[in-house]
Amino acid sequence: MEQRVVITGLGIWSCLGTTLDEVRQSLYEGKSGIVFSQERVDAGFRSPFCANVPKVDLKPFVNRNFRQFMPEEAQYGYMATKDALAAARLDQDYIDQHEVGIIYGNDSVAEATMKALDKFRQFGSTAACGSGAIFQSMNSTVTMNLACLFHLKGINLTASAACASGSQSIGLGYLLIKNGLQECVVCGGAQEANMYGVASFDGIQSFALREDNDASKASRPFDRDRNGLVPGGGAATLVLESYESAVRRGAPILAEVVSWGFSGNGDHISTPNVAGPARSLELCLQQSGLKVNEIGYVNAHATSTKIGDSREAQAIAQVFGDYRPPVTSTKGQTGHEMWMAGASEIIYSLLMMKNDFIAGNLNFENPDEETACIDVVPETRKAHFDIFMSNSFGFGGTNSTLIIKNL
Repeated sequence: MEQRVVITGLGIWSCLGTTLDEVRQSLYEGKSGIVFSQERVDAGFRSPFCANVPKVDLKPFVNRNFRQFMPEEAQYGYMATKDALAAARLDQDYIDQHEVGIIYGNDSVAEATMKALDKFRQFGSTAACGSGAIFQSMNSTVTMNLACLFHLKGINLTASAACASGSQSIGLGYLLIKNGLQECVVCGGAQEANMYGVASFDGIQSFALREDNDASKASRPFDRDRNGLVPGGGAATLVLESYESAVRRGAPILAEVVSWGFSGNGDHISTPNVAGPARSLELCLQQSGLKVNEIGYVNAHATSTKIGDSREAQAIAQVFGDYRPPVTSTKGQTGHEMWMAGASEIIYSLLMMKNDFIAGNLNFENPDEETACIDVVPETRKAHFDIFMSNSFGFGGTNSTLIIKNL
């Protein structure tokens, strides 16, 4: 018998805050987490903008021997997961006696890999890489570190699906629990916030520019004057659990994962089309059994690029038809959190749903001909909704859509 899948814990480390209360307030107030980085300009970046992600101090939580295995994104992941497990009331005694799994989105470890290889080339010896280098430089570094630190004995898997990674991790966890293969899975996504992980993005002119260098106005999803994304980072963790397990434990039940849709564009490696994203939305709706007018809010993938935003707007319009749900992209505030985004945007949307508001799409001032087909909310509005859809699309044409219901 299929299991219902619920969310019992949340944790986040974001440019909007490192607690749920901080993030909720930032969303409501339309706060931008984006800054001007002179360091990136001096290093040779074309775009000076990035999200301001707080550094982590792991010393109070993780011993020195283990910290050597943890690159930046694993540190973010640890902090988010520590808080999510506490919120879900999953203490170490319970974890030690049950199979709790982890599926986490991550698709690069640029800085850690670069540093290890620089030492190898500098000293002409592989020993110079250091004993922690291999564990820091693998794409699975987040899941391997967190599984060991929290003693998670269920599924241990990294979802590497470009900017859909965080969303795919939740979808995979949902499928395992729904089909009775796991009772509880820690899901999420992490993204390194250093300049090295995104230097090549800047090199292909993917990032935003402004003549006035006003960082708060650089990320402009769906707006006519958008000209590129702003890189972000951090980590977001959700605890997914079967409804029966959550009730049995007396855990707080925040929401239900209703369905997961996915697709591949089968087209250009970096330029999205309309058909692929539309299929992801359609499959998600079909699996949910919901009507389009039951979706109270859509959290869009829209990253502030010309083509990406327009193609997504057209896909949303195509799928929803005459019904125009309120749509925003929280990336106006956070920039593009990449491998983390599919997970963090579920948390952002959940915070809105639980607190009866929709955070405005920051810097949306004028639509263009291709984005005017959807109802983009420009400023924070009070609104009650019980079901939302969240889209995540990535390079290589990988698409993921989730529908979440209030409980």
